[in-house]
Amino acid sequence: MDTFDAPERAMLVIPHPDDGESGCGGTVAKWVKQGTEVLYVVCTNGDKGTSDLEMTRERLAETREREQRAAVEALGVQQMVWLGYGDGELEDTREFRGQLVREIRRFKPDVVLAMDPVRVQSHGHRDHRTSGQVALDACFPYARDTLHYEEHIRSEGLSVHKVGAALLWGTENPDVAIDISDTIGAKIEALTKHESQLSLARDDMEEFVRRWAKRAAERADGTGYAYAEAFRKIEFRR
Repeated sequence: MDTFDAPERAMLVIPHPDDGESGCGGTVAKWVKQGTEVLYVVCTNGDKGTSDLEMTRERLAETREREQRAAVEALGVQQMVWLGYGDGELEDTREFRGQLVREIRRFKPDVVLAMDPVRVQSHGHRDHRTSGQVALDACFPYARDTLHYEEHIRSEGLSVHKVGAALLWGTENPDVAIDISDTIGAKIEALTKHESQLSLARDDMEEFVRRWAKRAAERADGTGYAYAEAFRKIEFRR
């Protein structure tokens, strides 16, 4: 497998609070330490992710935003945009796509990280698929071409931007592995901030995360990594 050097700027398109940490928290922590500027774009407020019959959507949304902000702080991420869509309510609309295009044009990332929208071996959450596909479309061609969302340019003073590549986590076909041996502790620490979503005790959760990261490293045959996160890379035409 290939690896991927720390970029100057990386933007994450995250369907639900905690998806970023579980999918690529170790990579984010590693890159932040290496000087990468990271932007989190959290698409939904996670207001339905519970089995507690006494919980309300409003209270859960407040809880999950608070947890996400704590997780971001644990990873050293400086910027987060909270779009606030309802959990399970992401749609491939001009509005949603435009919000991602705006952030790409404003932040100008070298790489965008998102969830792989293509799965054939198992079924994934609809928000995962939708956020991943819209993120890819926002990168290319929408953020690149002047006449897509030209209001960003004419009214908001932004300029077009060409994203170099996307890294898709949660993929069934990884071709990039990033060594997180030195930052898996930061990934675990960030995940513990999502207390409302933890179904395992701390020790059991840590064992689970380490097992998955070890498996990803083993799939990256010949690297010698102890722990890794895996991605499918898409490069965009310039």
